[in-house]
Amino acid sequence: MTGDFDSRRAYVRALREQTRRHFFADCGVGLGAMALASLLGETRPALGGADRDPSPARPRTPGQASPRGSDPLAARPGHFPARAKSVIYLFMAGGPSQLELFDYKPQLQKYSGQPIPDSFIQGRRFAFMDLFTKNHPRLLGTVRKFARHGDSGAWVSELLPHLAGVVDDLAFIKSAATDVFNHAPAKLFANTGTVQFGRPSMGAWITYGIGSESSSLPGFVVLQSGPRGPRGGAVNWGSGFLPSAYQGVPLRGGGEPILNLATPAGISRQRQRRTIEAITALNRTHHDLTADPEIATRINAYEVAFRMQTSAPELIDLGSETAETLKMYGTEPGKPGFATNCLLARRLVERGVRFVQLYHTEWDHHGSPGQTLGSDLDYVCRDIDQPCAALIKDLKTRGLLDTTLVVWGGEFGRTPMGEIRESIGRNHHIDSMTVWLAGAGIKPGITVGETDEFGFGAAADRVHVHDLQATILHLLGLDHTKLTYRFQGRDFRLTDVGGQVVTKLLA
Repeated sequence: MTGDFDSRRAYVRALREQTRRHFFADCGVGLGAMALASLLGETRPALGGADRDPSPARPRTPGQASPRGSDPLAARPGHFPARAKSVIYLFMAGGPSQLELFDYKPQLQKYSGQPIPDSFIQGRRFAFMDLFTKNHPRLLGTVRKFARHGDSGAWVSELLPHLAGVVDDLAFIKSAATDVFNHAPAKLFANTGTVQFGRPSMGAWITYGIGSESSSLPGFVVLQSGPRGPRGGAVNWGSGFLPSAYQGVPLRGGGEPILNLATPAGISRQRQRRTIEAITALNRTHHDLTADPEIATRINAYEVAFRMQTSAPELIDLGSETAETLKMYGTEPGKPGFATNCLLARRLVERGVRFVQLYHTEWDHHGSPGQTLGSDLDYVCRDIDQPCAALIKDLKTRGLLDTTLVVWGGEFGRTPMGEIRESIGRNHHIDSMTVWLAGAGIKPGITVGETDEFGFGAAADRVHVHDLQATILHLLGLDHTKLTYRFQGRDFRLTDVGGQVVTKLLA
């Protein structure tokens, strides 16, 4: 009897020590199994359709998503052969004025100061509507001088003399358009294809689709310059409902490249390696039981972080660059800024990083102090002109432009009407902005689309943000309609329900 009592007491004690986590991990039938099956069914990747097979041994075919074991960023083929291996996205946060930079409009100059015809603005909405409703908006010509450059004869203003020297390597979109006229949601729309929070960014979608060719650096890296970060912050490079392995990793151009990356004092590299191996073994066991993609992310994060302790400091050390290269970019070792970030972008794609995004502020020129179309626009143009041109030249010289897609643009354009504050500026505008692309698969020296006589909206070949996103994915070998992820009962994609590849851009 005593033995039976002791056994029963031990059994009760063991039951009391069981937690909710033990129950869900050990329950092979009933609620635990149903909940796990439901979760897996809701979040299983679908790169080439609805792949529901959780078996890691299932053979992969191009465009088909299978679980990737402990390395969710392993390089993999897309839906069809790619023209580009990597992307450098130069994002001018704030909305650069195309009418001061690339979109030359003689008629706007001729009629500057006169009221814009009602037919252009009737029923339209703009940011800061009160400024337009108090006084009928008037057309505003630019004081900047324009000239044609290169064999292509592309129009570029005097503000960008270095970029004017590489126009034959660029393809301009003069008729780009978006849906959103305020900064934070417009940046979110440009980066994630929607204004709703919690959706994956373009870099996250791309690394989810085809992984990365770097084993010692993140697949998606973010670099920032200017007086502050972009409005909206980290949601612009987040992974949303995708596993967090695919989110962008901010990299600092000086000091400690990634915060909290350095090995703690008193810990040898060998001891740290043993610790990571032990943690990885535990995580692998847990992953085998649950197939949770976040556990695979965690395993990969430990491994990559360990390798980055060597690779990240080496990356930002520009001592191996020649004096001629540093001079071409206009930077020097230890000096952070956009020029350094452009050079780092080249070094990142050299090392196999898939998506590099450079944010530069401040391009919001309403006419308030710090936002003038005069000295403030001069400053930001000087800051980016030489490094952008140097990046194109450097990639081309090294043979990297053939496999690297470079994209330049902001979240929207500016109005052809003036906005009177302390001085005259331009309001946000969704109907026309200029974007340029260069490199892998892009036909150089061309212009796609044109705006009307005042530069208000597209007169031919309107290119929506979703069209641009579809084209970028296409160049990476991805069909934007098939790069999907099932979440909350439906298949989501970067281009939502829109998007057409801009074939005129393709070489």
